[in-house]
This record gives sequence, structure tokens and C-alpha cells, in this order.
Amino acid sequence: MNRIDRVFVETRSAGRAALIPFVTAGDPDIGTTADLIPELVEAGADIIEIGVPHSDPIAEGPTIQAASFRSLEQKTDLDQILEICRSARQLMDAPLILMGYLNNVLARGEERFARDCAEAGVDGLIVADAPYEEAPELQSACEAHGVHRILLVAPTSTPERVVQIAARSRGFVYCVSSTGVTGARRELPRDLSLLVGRIQRVTSTPVCVGFGISTPEQAATVARLADGVIVGSALVSRIGEAGSPGEAMTAAREFVGGLAEAVRATRR
Repeated sequence: MNRIDRVFVETRSAGRAALIPFVTAGDPDIGTTADLIPELVEAGADIIEIGVPHSDPIAEGPTIQAASFRSLEQKTDLDQILEICRSARQLMDAPLILMGYLNNVLARGEERFARDCAEAGVDGLIVADAPYEEAPELQSACEAHGVHRILLVAPTSTPERVVQIAARSRGFVYCVSSTGVTGARRELPRDLSLLVGRIQRVTSTPVCVGFGISTPEQAATVARLADGVIVGSALVSRIGEAGSPGEAMTAAREFVGGLAEAVRATRR
């Protein structure tokens, strides 16, 4: 069983949502990312989403864009990212998801990319700029190597597309909470429960919500609705604002610990 599937079996049995924090690989440096991944699991994360830095991250807001650029300045590359996944796998069993863009995949080749991910202990892949109709070779390669390709549903997705996306997504369906790019927001969309419900009515696959969740209170609200809570920009911001790698580690661990406490206290 894929580790992602196992997590949702466990969290559903416990009557709670899963917490999925996002970090940009190589921000502030690749060594800190390697140290941070198991620390976040220790703090209460159930699944870790790792961003592959990209020069044109079109789905990202200013916070994650800046983190991506800082990482690229450090010359972070995919081989380094796979190596930290491989190292993390020796220390923990929590699922690892890579989030990147289609160019990241095509530069390596679909088959090799999926194979290398599997060999490094990566459990899932999100390709933000590739709709489900695109990259069929990647879909086939991921299925062959046991790497779940996780697809996104947006508020603008038609009912027909929601059905099609949900049927093809593996591991979970990524529910984008609001239109636009990533970024912490003061308030969650008022119609979020309707969007989550639209997806849940057409699939038994877990539904996880991301984009804009920035506080433990918001995380708890989402945890009442969905199977998983994805927090990216708010965490990446704390890492980026830290004065040193050590301070970044502390800030990230404390923030994720607070999110985990809120999510685990919320029963579904």
C-alpha cells in the first residue's frame, strides 16, 4: 500500500484530518531542508509536500516565488532533492510528495522521473501546470512505479471536470480553496464547504484543501470539512523571515506543532 493511502486509512479511522505542510526544497539551503523534514513529522505533520524550485512558478504567490528564487540561487537541483528524500526515508515512514511543474518532469523524461522518485522513496507527485488530460506518459509511468499523481480541483472546475479529475487522482484530490495563486489569507472562502462537498459527492478518494490556510484556527475549520489540511505560504514565510537556518528550523517546528494540535483536536 502506498504510504499516502495508509495515512488516510489511519486518520479516517481516528476521525481526524491529516496535516500536510509544504516547504520549498533548498530554502534557505538544501541541508536545512534535509534536517527540517523529519523535524516537521516529529512536530505532528502526517505528510510532507516538498516544492521543487522553478524559475516560473505560475501557481505560486510572492512568498513561495521568493523561496523558489532563493533556492535556485543556492543551485538546488532535482538530484539534491531526491537525495534528501532518500535520506529522510531512512529516518521516518511519513509520506513524501514532490510538487513541481511540467518542465521539471520533461527535462528528466517522464519514465526516468517517476522511476527516480520511487527509488528515492517519494510517494506522490503534484504537477501544478499539467491538467489531467496532459502528460499521459507521466501518468502511466507514475502508476507503473507506484507514485501517486495527485490532481487539482479549482473553484472554477466544471461539475464534469470535477468528476473526471476525482476519478483519476491518486492518493487524494487537491482542492484549491480559492482562485488565484498561493498565499496566506486572512479569511477562508465562505463557500469552501460547498466546493469540498462537490468533490466528496463524486469520489471516495480523500479530499485535501490547500491555498490560503495560515493559522491554527483556519486549519481547524478546514479539518472539519476535509480529509487533509495543506499549509504552504504561511510556513514558507516563517522560514524565509528567520535570521538563520537554526531560527528557521525552530520557527517551522513551532508553527507546525501548533497546526498539528489544532487539526488533531478537531474531530470529523
